[in-house]
Amino acid sequence: MPENCISISQLKKRYPGEDFESLSGIDLKINTGDKFGILGPNGAGKTTLISILCGIINQTEGSLTYWEEDAATNFKKIKQKIGYVPQEYAFYEELTPVQNLEYFGAMYGLSAAELAENTNNILSVLTLDKVKNKKASTFSGGMKRKLNLAIGIIHNPSVLFLDEPTANVDVPSKIAIINFLNALNNKGTTIVYTGHHLDEAKEFCTHIALINKGKIMMDGRPDDLLKEHNLASLKELFIKYTGEGAAIDNV
Repeated sequence: MPENCISISQLKKRYPGEDFESLSGIDLKINTGDKFGILGPNGAGKTTLISILCGIINQTEGSLTYWEEDAATNFKKIKQKIGYVPQEYAFYEELTPVQNLEYFGAMYGLSAAELAENTNNILSVLTLDKVKNKKASTFSGGMKRKLNLAIGIIHNPSVLFLDEPTANVDVPSKIAIINFLNALNNKGTTIVYTGHHLDEAKEFCTHIALINKGKIMMDGRPDDLLKEHNLASLKELFIKYTGEGAAIDNV
């Protein structure tokens, strides 16, 4: 059996002042080496769940463990092993890629030698090496997505969280990002992906969980779920269990 990476048990989240739970008793297990997709319509609870897994916000109830450790008491150590790439751009537009990576790499405690090596390797693989000394404010959407990704992996995380990693990018940039993520996963990085790009998720993810209104509707391998429910596509599965009005993107 694969080594368990993340265990989530009865995880709940209610924001102050709200009369409903954004997450209602989430149970999930994510194994080391998975490309695990958390899929759902806008407002389903995807970003809230990822924010808890990354230690950005705290759950109201329930437990979360990494590698069988207690995340509640060891999150400072765990944060050094995880990377997070938000949907919003999380870098300084007036700085260059090199300057951004130097800043964020220093926050992770990388030595000057480690930082220089990682920066050169990442920018080269993501084809940002030719613009490494240009201000990020001059970049296209696809280049900014790549820089966002580079910052999330500058410290070689064991687990990488991605929130809509290919949103609003051109097709060549999307292909480049997905190819890079597959290579990263092949080297051992566990990837947790959130989104509602269903075709992309089916091709990329080894496992998926469908979340709606703060609850996990089902989880498993994409092909197994389609066979179990006798459906031809994730789009059909998505609509059946989230409703016709759910926000989806099947490109």
